[in-house]
Amino acid sequence: MALNIALEEVVEFADLVDFVSERSHWILSTTRTDGRPQISPVTGGVTQDGYLMVSTYPERDKVHNLRRNPDVSVCVLSDYFGGNWVQIDGQAEIIDLPEAEDLLVDYYKAVVGEHPDWDEYREAMNRQGKCIIRIGVERWGPIAKGGFPRRLANLDHLAPDNEASDSDSAD
Repeated sequence: MALNIALEEVVEFADLVDFVSERSHWILSTTRTDGRPQISPVTGGVTQDGYLMVSTYPERDKVHNLRRNPDVSVCVLSDYFGGNWVQIDGQAEIIDLPEAEDLLVDYYKAVVGEHPDWDEYREAMNRQGKCIIRIGVERWGPIAKGGFPRRLANLDHLAPDNEASDSDSAD
């Protein structure tokens, strides 16, 4: 059985946007007043021009933290937990209604696609008082996947042995 080897692929911005556009499970990290991280699982989307966007409510801790300190990190995960991921760092801007209305539509399109009734969607967003966290990307790490370090790739003794020996057979 082959070992699962860790991967790291350095990518250009356009490739980063392509990678993120296919993934909506994110971990958003902001900074609390005491300096510790405040971490939130979120659903995110990326615009065609490369802004990361999250729809949320203005009273959430992440919004309070970002209004005070716009530094933000996002870990974009694959649907499969052991799949590829990337960390992205940037500056966040909170956009409230009514300015957020068109951005909420962009966010929905990025995450879900077309809505059957955009007027109904806009009404719902206004009724709920939603806001958008829009993140300008400043830097990103390689697209990564966990596993064994490459230096261990040929060490067969680390691979699990799934074959039963003759002595393990039932008579």
